[in-house]
Amino acid sequence: MIHTLISPKISKGGVQVGRGIGSGHGGHTTGRGTKGQKSRSGYSRVRRGFEGGQMPLSRRLPNLRGQSRGSRNTPNYATHNLKHYVLKISDIENNLEGVAVNIETLVEAGLIRTFSKKLSMKIVFDQEPTKALEVSGVPTSKSAKEAIEKAGGKVE
Repeated sequence: MIHTLISPKISKGGVQVGRGIGSGHGGHTTGRGTKGQKSRSGYSRVRRGFEGGQMPLSRRLPNLRGQSRGSRNTPNYATHNLKHYVLKISDIENNLEGVAVNIETLVEAGLIRTFSKKLSMKIVFDQEPTKALEVSGVPTSKSAKEAIEKAGGKVE
């Protein structure tokens, strides 16, 4: 165990620079070379995107106009603010008491929080409905519409 320890005499310290010409490591340039940005005092590392004083690419490119995260379908509202609701036929049947399905009844049942312009929802098919649902003012998928109409309901 003691034979595996390293003697403190073996390990040398780092080179001391800038202690005069007689030290062998830099009275004048101290190992930094002659000229340039890296030889100056205060230099540690250049920042990201720095191109040596040239105008960096991030500043040469033009700024993009318009909304930062707009959508083609909702030009006035950013898509990250939209509330997306996917309503399944089984959820509607389990949570709604009546057969009328519109935005007001969906809010009352707690399936969606509130109606606003920043709202995106759609009824999708997951199983055949047992009730004849009457959907009005709510977007439905093609398969959900066919299933609701097949069960005797109607979609407006």
